[in-house]
Amino acid sequence: MTPKTLLAATLAALPTFTLAAAAHAPAPLVPIAIVEDVRSATAGVEFMDYVGTGEIIKLGPGDVLVLSYLRSCEHETITGGTVKVGFMRSEISDGRVVRRKVPCDGGKIELSSAQAATSAASAFRVQSADSRLTLFARAPVVQLPKDLAPGDRTLAIVRTDRPGERHTLRLADTVAAGGFVDLARQKIQLTRGGTYEARIGDHKVVFAIDRTARSGAAPVVSRLVSFQ
Repeated sequence: MTPKTLLAATLAALPTFTLAAAAHAPAPLVPIAIVEDVRSATAGVEFMDYVGTGEIIKLGPGDVLVLSYLRSCEHETITGGTVKVGFMRSEISDGRVVRRKVPCDGGKIELSSAQAATSAASAFRVQSADSRLTLFARAPVVQLPKDLAPGDRTLAIVRTDRPGERHTLRLADTVAAGGFVDLARQKIQLTRGGTYEARIGDHKVVFAIDRTARSGAAPVVSRLVSFQ
């Protein structure tokens, strides 16, 4: 059997559904919102999960889901029904939703296309130093790098526009790579108007605290810092 004949025989032996399935495979979801709270046994999402456009979330009667959209800064509290995640806001069927705009820097955040193509839980990254991320709360939520090395257990946050302010957190072994550290739980409040650098291992990210930033806990979308 010649190589050409062997190739033809191999292709003929493949299941007929293989190419058809590939052609009709659904496009990967584009992460666009973050789950800030969920009280449901049927939702299939958890606190701090990213969800993507077109994703369907089913809630039981009385179940509650809180979503924040990272670009539109739309903050939704949804009770019951079926939720279809959109680009700017959700579509709700047979449920109730209360919406409000919260301060966030969605215009300064974009998806990593490689991450968007591989996972609905992809994180977001700051475009450049010139479009530095601004937070609207004094206690950031920091998402750790996904490639965090086992020995990288110290998160340092240093003010760069004025010397003297530095915060160092020794991370517990239970904080996994790609996990989150909430500075509000650590009782750490950064200075309004300050510029900061967060660093862990070889990773760093620069961000600023808005002059009107609120103290204490705030919607995650208002205070999210990601190393991704």
